[in-house]
Amino acid sequence: MATFVLVHGGWHGAWCWERLTPLLTHAGHTVIAPDLPGHGDDLMPLSARPYEQYVPSISAVVAAQPEPVILLGHSSGGMIISAVAAAHPKRVQVLVYLAAFLLPPGVSPPMILRDDHESLLGSALVIDREGQTTTVPPEAARAVFYADCTEADAAWAIRRLQPEPIVPTAPTPVTTPTDDPAIPTMPDVPRVYIETLHDKALGPATQRRMYTALSCAHLYTLPTGHSPFISAPLALAAQLQEIAGQQAIGSKQ
Repeated sequence: MATFVLVHGGWHGAWCWERLTPLLTHAGHTVIAPDLPGHGDDLMPLSARPYEQYVPSISAVVAAQPEPVILLGHSSGGMIISAVAAAHPKRVQVLVYLAAFLLPPGVSPPMILRDDHESLLGSALVIDREGQTTTVPPEAARAVFYADCTEADAAWAIRRLQPEPIVPTAPTPVTTPTDDPAIPTMPDVPRVYIETLHDKALGPATQRRMYTALSCAHLYTLPTGHSPFISAPLALAAQLQEIAGQQAIGSKQ
């Protein structure tokens, strides 16, 4: 059985995995779903620059496990798992990008999103007066994140959304070795991408460009919006169990 570490995306917290986690644990897997610093139940204040602790906090979780993990990142969590794998390549069996940013060298999320004509996220964002956080208003969040969720499920999630710190631009991991110590590198850890075909936060065409630019060992598809852990947890769990099975087979060869 596998150990999954689930990394949520922006504006969310560990609560977003509540529908998925029991499905994986019932199948015998271990699931660890932490709040990123300053998110969910983690009350680190914005003044402490919580985004600087995203990668160290997940790295500590991964390093503490007795065996290498399946590390999954949703949305902006994709950047976090890439950086964690760069720091701890032997502690990660496979990286799973769930409708997530999989960025080639020198590319940042704004560069990706400016060409994403399917996404509603950019027009929905509200920046606070100090320019430190963004929010997605409830009326916009329904369309951006939860369009294929039931009204009750969408309302449940929207109530839990919170402001997201604006993270200063940082170098993105590269996939080939470099002699420049200022540029982090992504090791040769297997990558899997799960695309979401009706996504209004990170458009399907943009997802396709990313997983084409940085090839993945396997591609999975879900006919959902941006939040299949809420709208289609059974289908998502089935794909993750298949990924875990493939890793188990590979480790025996």
